Amino acid sequence: MDFSIYMDDVVGKAREEIKAAGYSELKTPEEVDAALNKKGTALVMVNSVCGCAGGIARPAAANSLHFDKRPEHLYTVFAGQDREATAKAREYFEGYEPSSPSFALLKDGKIVKMVERHEIESSEAYEVVNQLQDLFEKYCEEV
Repeated sequence: MDFSIYMDDVVGKAREEIKAAGYSELKTPEEVDAALNKKGTALVMVNSVCGCAGGIARPAAANSLHFDKRPEHLYTVFAGQDREATAKAREYFEGYEPSSPSFALLKDGKIVKMVERHEIESSEAYEVVNQLQDLFEKYCEEV
């Protein structure tokens, strides 16, 4: 099988999985700026094709939303695919090193907290769900 066809399939499935969970894709720097400069809370999932993204982060991204409080806006950028959009999003994550997969919680365009790759890859999906819901409890309003 041609590698590029294989990767298009893997990436396509990863994109669809996170969009089906309710996250909006940001594919350009302009889309990132427009989205992340909004008032309110936003969760940004930095998606990737690594095993911990598929086995832990994307399931956690979906399941964490079954909670009384959650961010007003849900976004995703795809590391290694939409490079310029991901780089622009990371400008908002001041104080944190680039990592993927990861989650960034922002309030009024400012970083509040990140759940970084090292916190994801060493965890079970339910543990990441709990981390995200703890952040939602602290920083988000009831929906």
